[in-house]
Amino acid sequence: MKTLSWFATLGLAMALPAHADRLPLPADAPPSYQAECGTCHLPYPPALLTATDWKRVMGALDRHYGDNATLDEPTRREIAAFLLRHAATHNSMAANSNPPRLTSSEWFRREHRRVPESSWKDPDVKSSANCGGCHTKAEAGSFRESEIVLPTSRRRL
Repeated sequence: MKTLSWFATLGLAMALPAHADRLPLPADAPPSYQAECGTCHLPYPPALLTATDWKRVMGALDRHYGDNATLDEPTRREIAAFLLRHAATHNSMAANSNPPRLTSSEWFRREHRRVPESSWKDPDVKSSANCGGCHTKAEAGSFRESEIVLPTSRRRL
């Protein structure tokens, strides 16, 4: 394994939230977040994006990654307030894309570089945005490497 220089280590530490393998939803997550966002995908931990990125996501729900995820205004405000309250303070993992996509970030590509292409196409995964397809405890906010099981081979990474 390569050793990182002190500057590279510092840069990596500043780029990722502390304990990036453990990102549970904050205790004050409104039930609407799980009910609305969790029906289609894992309700992502708010610390994965900055407030600016969450504003972009919540401001374009009618074009939400190819779907219409429009919410009534009180629910949209409640979820947006929660996401902004717990957003990353630095551009931690998000790519500079419109809309922001965790899966196109350098961090995501680096962390998933060993995942075979066939795993992304597996019917149990379907998409790189489906964290729970490989991260067996993603719903609990745990993304530890020891808990990863690749569906195409049912083997640990």
